[in-house]
Amino acid sequence: MADPSSYRPKPGEIPDSPGVYRFRDEHRRVIYVGKAKSLRQRLANYFQDLAGLHPRTRSMVTTAASVEWTVVSTEVEALQLEYSWIKEYDPRFNVKYRDDKSYPYLAVTMSEEYPRVQVMRGHKKKGVRYFGPYAHAWAIRDTVDLLLRVFPVRTCSAGVFKNAARTGRPCLLGYIGKCSAPCVDRVSAEEHRELADEFCDFMTGRTNTYIRRLERQMGEAAEEMEYERAARLRDDIEALKKAMEKNAVVLADATDADLIAVAEDELEAAVQIFHVRGGRVRGQRGWVTDKVEEITTGALVEHALQQLYGEETGDAVPKEVLVPALPDPVEPVQEWLAGRRGSGVSLRVPQRGDKKALMETVQRNAQQALVLHKTKRASDLTTRSRALEEIADALDLDSAPLRIECYDISHLQGDDVVASMVVFEDGLARKSEYRRFQIKGFAGQDDVRSMHEVITRRFRRYLAEKEKTGEWTDGENTEITENTEKTGNGEFTSTLTEDDGRPKKFAYPPQLVVVDGGAPQVAAARRALDDLGIDDIAVCGLAKRLEEVWLPGDDDPVVLPRTSEGLYLLQRVRDEAHRFAITYQRTKRSKRFRSSPLDDVPGLGDTRKQALLKHFGSLKKLRSATLEEICEVPGIGRKTAETIAVALARAAPAAPAVNTATGEIMEEEPGTMGSSGEAVRTGAPDERRGQET
Repeated sequence: MADPSSYRPKPGEIPDSPGVYRFRDEHRRVIYVGKAKSLRQRLANYFQDLAGLHPRTRSMVTTAASVEWTVVSTEVEALQLEYSWIKEYDPRFNVKYRDDKSYPYLAVTMSEEYPRVQVMRGHKKKGVRYFGPYAHAWAIRDTVDLLLRVFPVRTCSAGVFKNAARTGRPCLLGYIGKCSAPCVDRVSAEEHRELADEFCDFMTGRTNTYIRRLERQMGEAAEEMEYERAARLRDDIEALKKAMEKNAVVLADATDADLIAVAEDELEAAVQIFHVRGGRVRGQRGWVTDKVEEITTGALVEHALQQLYGEETGDAVPKEVLVPALPDPVEPVQEWLAGRRGSGVSLRVPQRGDKKALMETVQRNAQQALVLHKTKRASDLTTRSRALEEIADALDLDSAPLRIECYDISHLQGDDVVASMVVFEDGLARKSEYRRFQIKGFAGQDDVRSMHEVITRRFRRYLAEKEKTGEWTDGENTEITENTEKTGNGEFTSTLTEDDGRPKKFAYPPQLVVVDGGAPQVAAARRALDDLGIDDIAVCGLAKRLEEVWLPGDDDPVVLPRTSEGLYLLQRVRDEAHRFAITYQRTKRSKRFRSSPLDDVPGLGDTRKQALLKHFGSLKKLRSATLEEICEVPGIGRKTAETIAVALARAAPAAPAVNTATGEIMEEEPGTMGSSGEAVRTGAPDERRGQET
């Protein structure tokens, strides 16, 4: 725990102007980003008596080891820079609204020659009109299915569209009247674009025009005694009305607005957003965040606006944003929103009428979301804290292990030996820092030796990066080798950049290393750390058989109660490492099984490989073919045929497959070809599957 006075800047050093500041920990990782109208006044608040600080602010300043700042000319620039740095560095102490969903939008690709209606998620693309977000993708599909009766716009993928154009036959939707089938020229590109424009007009709220037009056409058809056409128009009207009922009118003046409500207590806050377009609620979303410091509702609203509109431009930012409290000051935020939209944005608190009534509904949703979140998380927060404390007590650690790394070895009967490293921080998985390794120091199956190699490589990289940043200067006992690991095949090389603030790939050390295994694996991990001169990282192992916790040098394991939360957390960490290792090992195994001598032929792509295998039926027959016979395959010339013959001659023929039940040697048949042309082994299932560790 650092003393804030040890890195507190002198008052005269801090400028009295707008800017953005960053707190870094001892490993130079950015842990908090903030902005201020006056840097001098704002930073002074962090260096007061610790007893007077908010508990989480106190935790932040004692974790930090330095503070730095960047001066800007306006508060709008400070807002923009703060958002950019939060996105870049992902500081652990900043307000981050946790949203586990990528909300679906109804999208119309107006930039294409034949616009397509589809469900889209993620970043928005240029030339696409978006409607939403919706809570569920099925809600979009239900709406589109109803509207296609009236606006039969294309919904198929590019591949389906091209195939229909090639064959001259439309898809099923074209036959049942839910697509105008531009792929077979039933309508021109201009006529189809008009349909797409009308679809978009309807989705933006201009619904009455189309209802009245269809009712008029229905009346004309009835007068002309075209009753089938009149009945079809009647059904179209009902479909439009049903689609409209899915989005009831909440604001009579066809307003485009977002309503944001906040429910909070001392530690957490829930945010709910209703997206209103054309007076109708088009979508709803919600976030929950931990309150890192003493923060006002207006400041929470400001962070929510950054999260909501930081990546948006144009019409995605509505003309009106209604909030429960205004940021202080409000002008920079309003100017920033206007810059994102390209025109003025009204940011205000509703005082009366329909908008105030709707805001109360959003507020109730936020309150319920906070209650539900606390119901789910209260026990979880308590449990995680208790689990870390139990682990610290059982392993006799000085403090709770806030960062735990776990390692596991996986192989298939000694082949494709790999290892995994998973990271848990504060009891939660941090998947962005997972790593995987290939064992390359030796061949064969030796879990203990593999564990020693992985721990050595991981922490050798840690020491190398400490030396690069000037944090470690005692090089007497350790030889730093930068080229220990190579790029590719799942390896991760160091990408050191000076003071970039982002967590480097192996620069952040754990308080506890957990290995999957018993006393031998634990001894190997401890020996690797000792060889590197690292003595401030605890090591333990979790054996699967009896779920015993092994410590280095102890003859007997530590047995935690089966009901222990600490044991449960260690099991979760171990199981996650096992899952990650198995996944990587299976990926490598499947790639090896799909390999073929033809892969070594330069310029021979998948199409010509398949042509060769289709022509000859198997690699065995291809090996025995003459150059003239190989040249008979379409696309294979004399030079390519010679290269293929050389590659097959160099590759040793695969050993014959044996049926282990009968001892019979299985011949290659055309039906036993793998995807790359290698014969698939047809032995007993247990022989094929092998053992995964």
